[in-house]
Amino acid sequence: MTQISILGCGWLGFPLAKALVKDGFQIKGSTTSTDKKELLENAGITHFSFALETDTVSDIILDFLAGSEILIIAIPPKLRGKNKDYSDANKNSFVKKIENLLPYIEKSTVEKLIFISSTAIYGEVNATITEDSIPNPVTESGKQLLQIENLLMDNNQIKTTILRFGGLIGPDRNPARFLAGKENVANPDAPVNLIHLDDCIGIIQKILDKKAWNDHFNAAAPHHPSRKEYYTQKALEQELVPPTFNKTAPSIGKTIESEKLINQLKYTFTQLDL
Repeated sequence: MTQISILGCGWLGFPLAKALVKDGFQIKGSTTSTDKKELLENAGITHFSFALETDTVSDIILDFLAGSEILIIAIPPKLRGKNKDYSDANKNSFVKKIENLLPYIEKSTVEKLIFISSTAIYGEVNATITEDSIPNPVTESGKQLLQIENLLMDNNQIKTTILRFGGLIGPDRNPARFLAGKENVANPDAPVNLIHLDDCIGIIQKILDKKAWNDHFNAAAPHHPSRKEYYTQKALEQELVPPTFNKTAPSIGKTIESEKLINQLKYTFTQLDL
């Protein structure tokens, strides 16, 4: 039985872990506290509690990686809002944390790795984006994710596949509430690039099934209405106050194409009516 370690059993990682247990994989999952130990173990997931650091590595990580052939890194960089000063090489740098972890991955039984990244690495442009597009991140989150992508892809000891998700929606992430009631919202004509949790899990399952290693994929549903159209409709559907938009400035926004995973992995999106 193939064993997989999932670093970060949160909004994405926990339901992913449960799905992979049903697929017949043996799963180890991490959280940053012991609060979810019972929840994970009741789902057949071996639980480990630790947090990544920039200068030390918990001994627990050695046990977390031991015996696993595949590692899935599914932790958000947490570089928004009050954490925006994480850009410095300080204790909260996501890049430093992965750099610090990497030697332990190399010494472990892990041979393959899936890193959950974001389409934020492409920045904001008026263009159709494919995997051949040149990244140009403008946010600190996007910049650090791109650094980590390069760090992992340049490592010859591990076969890494990068998965760049669009905006995540699903349980506890209701798109109707993202902009409801807000005023003067920018970029009304920009396309939306969203993906449902079910498809996030399905794509990872397909990567494992197809053994699609040493590659990178964009992942956003092939449905790109304008921000104004989409968020107005979602607000009205749930009887919320629709946002108002600023039409005085030109809209800027990219369209994320996922044709590579559709054609190469033969993946069919299950959630199109986002």
